[in-house]
Amino acid sequence: MNDIDALTIHREPRLQSSSMVVGWSEDAGRLGPTVIDHLCRTMGCEEFAEIEPVGFFQLSGVSIEDDVAQFPDSKFYYSEDKSLVLFKSSPPRADWHRFVTTVLQVAEQYCHVKELYTLGAMVYFGAHTAPRQLLAIANSPQIKEALGPYTLARGMNYETPPGQRPTLGAYLQWACKSRGILGASIWVPIPFYLVATEDPRACRKMVEFLDSRLGLDFDFAGLDQDIVRQDEKIAQVRLRFPEVDDAIRKLEGNLGLTEEENEKLVAEIADFLKRRD
Repeated sequence: MNDIDALTIHREPRLQSSSMVVGWSEDAGRLGPTVIDHLCRTMGCEEFAEIEPVGFFQLSGVSIEDDVAQFPDSKFYYSEDKSLVLFKSSPPRADWHRFVTTVLQVAEQYCHVKELYTLGAMVYFGAHTAPRQLLAIANSPQIKEALGPYTLARGMNYETPPGQRPTLGAYLQWACKSRGILGASIWVPIPFYLVATEDPRACRKMVEFLDSRLGLDFDFAGLDQDIVRQDEKIAQVRLRFPEVDDAIRKLEGNLGLTEEENEKLVAEIADFLKRRD
């Protein structure tokens, strides 16, 4: 099977010198898909292509989440007005090379992408009330310099540890560099007790950067409401469970927690937020 066989094109967008944002569905706190979904809704993006799952995913069984079957999908969306391309996908289980080649085929041949950003989340042991910071790993000196005006920690020079496989985002950025596409992996820390749910503050921080960099004129009202709702829910947990409140107060004071306190905090917050949702 070649790369063309892996693609289904529903329509061909008329884009020149566009920017592409990539989000993976298995991100901590569902950061990638949440950011992509918010951008799709606010920008009025339309689906135009998808990568067929055969050869990339194990189809003998599917995961179940909240009693709903979760089938892997890899879909492209675009906004002609904003010269924006969005790609939301489950991470492939096999044949990374052909998968990434297919993604970049869409980027180059159908969208003429000049910049590509992959989104990522990392776990950190801090409180949800702390400000989020963005970190960037650029694939070239040119994009590193271009990101200078933005509030990003750009001094990271990550290398995959010996004997370990690189992340899918890192592999995609390497492939972009080999094709002359400027790109960067943008990361945001997420509190460990929100990894199993969502972190609207992290999502807002990521969208703030994309809005500024890509000139999207994004409406943040929905994200701001999400932050308020989650803060209210966590406040209820803190009122009902003094041990949760004590743990978060320690984190706000930059104090460490015991393993038992960590597990209790994760369990109570995740259970309460999912139940309320």
